[in-house]
Amino acid sequence: MTGFLNIWKEERDTSAYAVSRVRKLLKTPCGHLGTLDPLASGVLPVAVGNASRLFDFFLDKEKVYLARFRFGVTTDTLDAEGAVRPAGRVPARGELEAVLPQFLGEIDQLPPKYSAKNVGGRRSYELARAGKEVELAPKRVRIDGIELLEATGPDEFSFRITCGGGTYIRALARDIAAAVGTEAYMSGLVREQSGPFTKETAVRLRELTPENVLDYLIPTDSVLLYPSLNVTDARYFQGVYIPVEHDDGLYKIYAQEGFYGLGRVEGGLLRPEKKLC
Repeated sequence: MTGFLNIWKEERDTSAYAVSRVRKLLKTPCGHLGTLDPLASGVLPVAVGNASRLFDFFLDKEKVYLARFRFGVTTDTLDAEGAVRPAGRVPARGELEAVLPQFLGEIDQLPPKYSAKNVGGRRSYELARAGKEVELAPKRVRIDGIELLEATGPDEFSFRITCGGGTYIRALARDIAAAVGTEAYMSGLVREQSGPFTKETAVRLRELTPENVLDYLIPTDSVLLYPSLNVTDARYFQGVYIPVEHDDGLYKIYAQEGFYGLGRVEGGLLRPEKKLC
């Protein structure tokens, strides 16, 4: 059994809890393709069986978030989990819109100290909770779009953010606020899209049963956006590089029995990249 389930994770549930529920339903090893904070809700793709081998191929897929930021206040966690304290003024909509372009493209982002980043063999949030000083290095992230939607409260605005994998939305709240001379924290977050998985096709855990769960299983090859290549040379399936007349790049490989995995063409030779069947 292999494929994906596009789970809609509820607020307060952990990503690990969602995966464990799926694992119990299918009685098959599973893993999610990128964690979603407990306070957030939204799309959580779960890889079933050998599909979990594709984690690296989804690392930098485009993600879309609907986020709410509160200004003039902040928390040590940069989200609603921490204690709220006053920290400056509430900016006008026009001020925020004026600084958003500077966050587009590839930028260096300092991860929140309350994050899962590894620091000397321990998670950053573990050190922060223990009252220890945490020093994190900036990381390169990609922001494709930021749209200020509306005021959702006297000190709160909603944003739609399109970005690459590994972007911290909490850090974006902090940095946008700093650009207008104040502070902020992320008061709400919904992931609307993760690569090819969207909110429109997501299913809630409470809707899944042992009888219907397979109805929601998405075939592995249907979400891999690579060209297809049918292979009849048996040597390939024994790990031998075989000559082909195709452009360099990744391909979805099909054997006579159906989808086999991923292969890579380089210099006229096709080699196995990832076996999935």
